[in-house]
Amino acid sequence: MAIEIDNNEKKNRTFDIDKIRNDFPILKQLINGKPLVYFDNAATTQKPLSVINKIESYYKEINSNIHRGVHTLSQRATVEYEATREKVMRFINAENLSEIIFTKGTTDSINLVASSFGKKFVKEGDEIIVSQMEHHSNIVPWQMLCEEKNAHLKVIPINDSGELIIEEYEKLITEKTKLVSIVYVSNSLGTINPVKEIIKIAHSKNVPVLIDAAQAIQHFKIDVKELDCDFLCFSGHKVYGPTGIGVLYGKQALLESMPPYQGGGDMIRSVSFSKTVYNSLPAKFEAGTPNIEAGIALGTAFDYINSIGIENIFDYETDLFNYANEKILAIDKLIPIGTAKNKSGTISFILDGVHPHDIGTILDFDGVAIRTGHHCTQPVMERFNLPATARISFGLYNTKEEVDIAIKSIKKVFEVFI
Repeated sequence: MAIEIDNNEKKNRTFDIDKIRNDFPILKQLINGKPLVYFDNAATTQKPLSVINKIESYYKEINSNIHRGVHTLSQRATVEYEATREKVMRFINAENLSEIIFTKGTTDSINLVASSFGKKFVKEGDEIIVSQMEHHSNIVPWQMLCEEKNAHLKVIPINDSGELIIEEYEKLITEKTKLVSIVYVSNSLGTINPVKEIIKIAHSKNVPVLIDAAQAIQHFKIDVKELDCDFLCFSGHKVYGPTGIGVLYGKQALLESMPPYQGGGDMIRSVSFSKTVYNSLPAKFEAGTPNIEAGIALGTAFDYINSIGIENIFDYETDLFNYANEKILAIDKLIPIGTAKNKSGTISFILDGVHPHDIGTILDFDGVAIRTGHHCTQPVMERFNLPATARISFGLYNTKEEVDIAIKSIKKVFEVFI
């Protein structure tokens, strides 16, 4: 089941699904002669026309490098790019602009912290804690750091429902623990982790926490002050923005204590062959020419979300998720993978006797796009002794009618293979 909605919070909220769907031109096409039903939102979300138009207008009207030029185009591009930083700051309720670092995405953000924080604070024999349900991008960078530093990676186990075993997590933290890095919402199970509790436990031992919010930022409100996380990251393409852009939030004091991730232009204040003086935040972590048009268009994506309201999105998606979950679980011989009490955005399953890739192929014949495979979470698949699952994941433009189409198509799989 998903997060429960407080009925008092529903008052005065509107959600015009027809208008919203009309904002996404890709949804109008046919796949194999059938209307596209796009249920692969955990991999990437589709883009509203406003985001697409913003990218086009950047190249038509203000294409120029930022932060360096005094001419008009450079100044305009810089203003729009930096406006996105302020939009992100307000969206997650960060303290100031210096805490918002633009990256290539969640993977890049985690690698930045692993490299920079790791270089400064992790020594031989130290420990990093992750969970068994992490995406590979929140495992491999820490493995690389641990190999380099001769440190240790410790793993929070999950139970049969796909929930973290918090009692085991508490036992893992020692005086050698330097960081906890945890996913907010599992991309392969849909589990919403109790990150506020996880952070509180870690902070009681003076251990900082990184939150991977790639599967959370688009579904419900996130307040970094309320969570008190030390780092938080997400990707633009999961939140109706472009690929190649992402965000790392970090507490200012912590970011200031860390060395730069990369060297080059814009991250410096002065350079000579005898000494380089690094720039202040956020520029210190933003070397080189960034993905300017994507950064600007990410701001447009947040404008779009704000025009609907993240609370409205949460209400709508929760109702849709509950409807889909009930319908899917009623299918005979369907086995859900991940039955946590608190879930969002994703339903994973297998069909007894059918490989997930075959499920995906049959659904594609009906125009239904889902994801099949290990979802870059091979340790999760190993935990449940599976090679792969089929995954339906939701966006703000999906409908109950589309769920019904997918259900009908899933039942068709049995006619073909069983």
